[in-house]
Amino acid sequence: MRLEDDDRPIGRILSRREVLALLGATGLAAACAPAVLSGASPTAGASAAPIATAAATTGGTVATPSCIVRPALTEGPYFVDEKLNRVDIRSDPSNGAVKPGLALALTFNVSRVSSAGCVALQNAQVDIWHCDALGVYSDASDPSFNTQGQKFLRGYQVTDGAGKATFTTIYPGWYGGRAVHIHFKIRTTVAGGAVSDFTSQLFFDDALNAQVFAQAPYSQKGSTGWMKNAQDGIYTGGGDKLLLKPTQTGSGYTATFDIGLA
Repeated sequence: MRLEDDDRPIGRILSRREVLALLGATGLAAACAPAVLSGASPTAGASAAPIATAAATTGGTVATPSCIVRPALTEGPYFVDEKLNRVDIRSDPSNGAVKPGLALALTFNVSRVSSAGCVALQNAQVDIWHCDALGVYSDASDPSFNTQGQKFLRGYQVTDGAGKATFTTIYPGWYGGRAVHIHFKIRTTVAGGAVSDFTSQLFFDDALNAQVFAQAPYSQKGSTGWMKNAQDGIYTGGGDKLLLKPTQTGSGYTATFDIGLA
């Protein structure tokens, strides 16, 4: 069993007062500071980090935006800037071998949030990376594997005019010491040409994980040893605000994640 050497969470959840200050004292700002943020306190010992919010939708249409703070979480030890611009990240470019697993179509809707509202953010680079169905990362050296030179389940997309970046991947597997997750990083160019990035992780509902891990190829690793979200110290730093809600489509899943960068 392998324990990923992830650090503690690096973000913090803003208080209602801080959200109001961020977005400005407008009607939008008031709508973007829901009651759930009142009295929210930073993760103990966590340092300040880039801030992200999400524009929630109801019935597929955007009403008065309800912005919920998305905490930044640790990058972890396995980020490699492979510069792989591709939609389908399931294969290893060196040999074309496709990692088996339940298909997951994952779409990011990225916005820029300001006092003027939530506006689609074009030309943001969205990277994702995660382990395969058996808990193995590519291009990494670990006590239980060495996959250096392989690049499966890694890649990036640039958001289009609607702020969308879409990936075809697989539902991630599990390994000891962490709840099931997908890493992501969003990079944008700011004034003066500097690059700003926001890094965090996406999580999945425990009940859905149980269903997936009972199926092949995940069941090869066993379906009972995986960590629940509440047991993961990184998830408890704000992972409940980073939960995906996939819907089943045929033999796979589709999920959308709305996020606004402040």
